[in-house]
Amino acid sequence: MTFSELLDWQWRDYGDKHRNRTNLLIHIVAVPLFWLGAINALSALLFAGLLHALGGVILMALSLFAQGKGHEQEAVQPTPFEDAWDFVRRVCAEQFVTFPRFVLSGGWYDNFRKAG
Repeated sequence: MTFSELLDWQWRDYGDKHRNRTNLLIHIVAVPLFWLGAINALSALLFAGLLHALGGVILMALSLFAQGKGHEQEAVQPTPFEDAWDFVRRVCAEQFVTFPRFVLSGGWYDNFRKAG
């Protein structure tokens, strides 16, 4: 599956898998934290070294842990990961493309409003 196909596949039922109010609140906070962690880790790797990147990696891991806990509350669960590469591709797609698209398209707000 190409990355473009992955994005299409992920988008198709994204709103159905993000309807729980708590999960939506977790995502609206945790996804930007993932971005900060990724920026920190990448910039530290480029300019400061591996040890300094650890803080960013920890922030990314905490963000994913929180999002995982949020997904546990959803009626429709995410498709299980096939392998490590599937995990990396799908996480990158969700964090950097699909969730921002969900917010900017109004899907996050619509689902948040309907959940209340």
